[in-house]
Amino acid sequence: MPGGSYTVSGMEPLKLPYTTAWLAGVGGRIKLRPDDFRVDELPLYPLSGQGTHAFFRVLKSGVPTPVAVHRIARHMGVQPGDIGFAGLKDSQALTSQWMSLEFADAGRLERFRDSQVSICDVTWHGNKLRPGHLKANRFAIKIRDVGQAELPAAKAILDVLTARGTPNYFGQQRFGARGDTGLLGAAMVRSDIEEFVRIFLGRPMATDPPDCRAARQAFDAADFSQALRRWPRHYVDQRKALTAYMRRRDGRAALGRIDKRFKRLFVSAFQSEIFNRVLAERIGSFDTVLAGDLAQKTDSGGIFTVEDLATDQPRAKRFEISPTGPIVGYRCNFAQGEPGRLERLTLEQFGIGKEAFERVDRMKVKGTRRPLRFPLSEPAISASADRHGQFIELAFSAPSGCYATVVLREIMKTETTVDGNTDTTNEESDADSENDE
Repeated sequence: MPGGSYTVSGMEPLKLPYTTAWLAGVGGRIKLRPDDFRVDELPLYPLSGQGTHAFFRVLKSGVPTPVAVHRIARHMGVQPGDIGFAGLKDSQALTSQWMSLEFADAGRLERFRDSQVSICDVTWHGNKLRPGHLKANRFAIKIRDVGQAELPAAKAILDVLTARGTPNYFGQQRFGARGDTGLLGAAMVRSDIEEFVRIFLGRPMATDPPDCRAARQAFDAADFSQALRRWPRHYVDQRKALTAYMRRRDGRAALGRIDKRFKRLFVSAFQSEIFNRVLAERIGSFDTVLAGDLAQKTDSGGIFTVEDLATDQPRAKRFEISPTGPIVGYRCNFAQGEPGRLERLTLEQFGIGKEAFERVDRMKVKGTRRPLRFPLSEPAISASADRHGQFIELAFSAPSGCYATVVLREIMKTETTVDGNTDTTNEESDADSENDE
């Protein structure tokens, strides 16, 4: 599945348009080695050094955040849900992020040993770390097989993104390597639980790992015992859901065994599909406010209706405000005028109204608004080489919830090399906080 196209709920695949379509990409490849893609989480607030919650920095490479959480939880003798974290970080990267655990034995934390995950900087704070509680992510990324000759073209694209902002698409990581997290979320929103189970446990793809593909094939053949034997041990939620389904042949029993954080991510993926379609329709003017837009203030995050274009468009040009799109929920406000018409039409294409989000499993999905663009802070670009060959190195900070691969796809314009090696629960960016229980 190309990194810039995907489909949800039977709709035609969405090809995400570029905002720098008139500038040729430089090509290249990323993530050839974990240290080619570094992500460092910048905390939302300073840690007090006091309290009942141990905060610790986790350095990892080669595994997604949920796997790191499970390994740390097993070492500490706690449930994975007891460990707090702000965002999900890519497995094919060298990443650092904060986690928390209440009443933790600091010495035991420091004794944790793993070939792919390490713990350092243990301190204390007064509350658990929650999804979305981070200020930004700092990225340092090497684009391989390109170098000094391609640097001017790459810099020209970066200059546009810096000046206008970067389109705030949800990256392909949101939809998983199988491209099915949005499908799972759509099934949940529609209360089509049997369809959810068929997607979650069956429907093998050629791109699935062989053991997972065999498990899915067995499930589709109704050989549930064989499917359970085939699922690898670290696919904890699939194994729990399948065990429940074997006992009761009830999709809701299976759904109830899945980690609620993952279920929130599935619903968020469906919301993300809707948002991406709205943004794709506005990509030519995503930095321009229109009459009726719901705009967000950059400094405070406050939302207001655009009425005075003569005043507000210069503010948008100065990046003081940005137009927003809907993360649809039952309490989400739509824009007015032409922007609102586009938002409602996009939702209607999925055959649902926002009231469908009022009760999804046990979640009340309120919804929110999301800026159509995001700023690049402290952007830098250079060309160099090492023993593995030449590369262009790109560095910048992006706000919580934004995707570095959106920047990369604009610069590289090689869809299949940007997002093709992530898994279902793995994102370079952050877990969501807009879905309230």
